[in-house]
Amino acid sequence: MIFDSDGSTTIVFQEKTTLSTFLNNLNEAYPKIKNEHIIVNLFSFSKLKADDVLEFLQLSDLHKKSNKSFVLVTDKVSYDDVPDKICVVPTIQEAHDIIEMEEIERDLEL
Repeated sequence: MIFDSDGSTTIVFQEKTTLSTFLNNLNEAYPKIKNEHIIVNLFSFSKLKADDVLEFLQLSDLHKKSNKSFVLVTDKVSYDDVPDKICVVPTIQEAHDIIEMEEIERDLEL
């Protein structure tokens, strides 16, 4: 598992693994990054479905309760195909933009 930290945001990715192994590794590593905004880069997975993305929902909900952002990045699944409770964007830049917008919303208590 690879962590790329930049300020208060950590990008997480892992190559050459299955989605379930990746998710298990992320859950194990979560205590180390729980105080950061998290971007999960899923580009290494060539075949993803909306159901696969939903496996991150529990971790996403837990993370958002601590007023931190949790964003999945993949161009294999459209944000229209997943519930609003989980944030999916097609690029890393859009993930950073989402985090910035969510920080503004939290600052304004929206």
